[in-house]
Amino acid sequence: MKTTMRTDYCGVFRSEHTGRFVSVCGWVGRRRDLGGLLFTDLRDRTGILQLAFDENTAPEVFETALSCRAEYVIRAEGKIRERSAKNPDIPTGDVELEVTSLEILAQSETPPFAVESSDKVNDSLRLKYRYLDLRRPELQSAVAMRHKVAKVCREYFDELGFLEIETPMLTKSTPEGARDYLVPSRVKPGEFYALPQSPQQYKQLLMLAGFDRYMQITRCFRDEDLRADRQPEFTQIDLEMSFVTQDDIIEIQEGFIKRVFKEVLNVDVKTPFLRLTLREAMSRFGSDKPDLRFGCEIRDISDIVKNCGFRVFSEPVAAGGSVRLINVKGGASVFTRKQIDALVEFVKTYRAKGLAWSALGAENVTSSYRKFLSDTENAAVSERAGAEQGDLILIVGDANNDIVLTALGALRRECAAITGLIKPDIYEFLFVTDFPLFEFSEEENRFVAMHHPFTAPADEDRDLLDTDKAACRAKAYDLVLNGTELGGGSVRINDPCMQMKMFEALGFAKDEAEERFGHLINALKYGAPPHGGFAYGLDRLVMLMAQAESIRDVTAFPKVQNASEPMTGCPGSVDEKQLAELGIRIIR
Repeated sequence: MKTTMRTDYCGVFRSEHTGRFVSVCGWVGRRRDLGGLLFTDLRDRTGILQLAFDENTAPEVFETALSCRAEYVIRAEGKIRERSAKNPDIPTGDVELEVTSLEILAQSETPPFAVESSDKVNDSLRLKYRYLDLRRPELQSAVAMRHKVAKVCREYFDELGFLEIETPMLTKSTPEGARDYLVPSRVKPGEFYALPQSPQQYKQLLMLAGFDRYMQITRCFRDEDLRADRQPEFTQIDLEMSFVTQDDIIEIQEGFIKRVFKEVLNVDVKTPFLRLTLREAMSRFGSDKPDLRFGCEIRDISDIVKNCGFRVFSEPVAAGGSVRLINVKGGASVFTRKQIDALVEFVKTYRAKGLAWSALGAENVTSSYRKFLSDTENAAVSERAGAEQGDLILIVGDANNDIVLTALGALRRECAAITGLIKPDIYEFLFVTDFPLFEFSEEENRFVAMHHPFTAPADEDRDLLDTDKAACRAKAYDLVLNGTELGGGSVRINDPCMQMKMFEALGFAKDEAEERFGHLINALKYGAPPHGGFAYGLDRLVMLMAQAESIRDVTAFPKVQNASEPMTGCPGSVDEKQLAELGIRIIR
């Protein structure tokens, strides 16, 4: 954008701009003083432009250039010319600015780290000086990508008739899900608002109000432990629609993903996406969010080994469990015996008792189990594995099938990372469906909602609400990309009697359900359309598109592990007057 101070951004110049007289502004980066020849990198959010000062430069301009230090803010005028030594590593590497006028707009103290190499600085220092860290081209690009994704999102859903509607930030605290962030009320002492974990009830109420297609890019808050792809405050692309089926909702999401990857990354995504039930995903990949970029699918060999003389295999099958394997293609030449021993310890962290293995080397086969099986059984195991010379067969057995599948699912990912099977520029999407409606909480000793208490049960499983909660499936679905959940949703309950029955199944007394959710139950009595929705983690989506390691790399001002922000020092204490106004006393 052209302004009075500058005609162009630094990163736009190419060979075809040679001869243009321009003015640019930005921060000083690397400087190379070669005596009578001085080169300075000028950086703004679009890239780097080399400024050149030589024997033709006016003495006062050259002196000003010599006085510039790292991170000074400057304005330069001059003519674009071809570089004598081109730099193929940057888009502007064919040209430079022959400076005729130079102005220092702001000086800088010596920064605590060099912006160009801040990726080598420890995270706590980078985050304390986040405004400097954000000057890095990688972070500038990620933040810009986030903007583009949000822009495409609004355009796509607007074209489909969605209305962007804001919902409240100060809401009522309700049970289920993660811990709420609470906000005390000054005008109602002793009472609290909650920051929304999601706009779930409000978007359903918008459907009841007749706004049949809603979307919002909204902030959400969850007081829970952090990890690489989780923050206490995060951004959600939130959607709800009426008069739709699960297939309709999924098809709309496929269109969005296809559009955003094409417009932002110029990547053509093939639709429709693969769909797997949760049972299929677990049995084949050992995960409810499988990574499809590589093989190593899980194979069940229980029928082959159930009567073998090797008790490590036969006893789990006899106890109602299973014995299963993965085949790491080419793994025999990659994994040393020491590394295989490390894999044995690895699966133990997933409660597996051990790991049996067989390396089919070029000259011989080494194995922990083959001598205990007959030739026929060994041949059948290898055939089931699809094993060839050079492969590594890894086997887990247990009386608990969940342990077998979870351990092999984690092992599958670990082996793929070690062997380099995972290609970074591949995007494999799928929908996982048929999730359980409930999950049993050991901590609370009761069934809780796996998704949330407004998710509709599968039509054929409604009677199981009273008789077999563990077997009751939900009309719920997750979108998975490369082993990461991008988002999820469900078809909602639109019948007040069914909604009350759901609350009862979750252990809520009638008066407690009325107290917590009475507004929604009452609303359902006044003609609720069939409706359902979906929500993406915007941070997570951009993280994967930018191939970043953490959502902190695509969030301008993130929190750290203990939910604090090193730059501003929040959270912080407040004075006694503020606490007194809120009727709060701190007990330490």
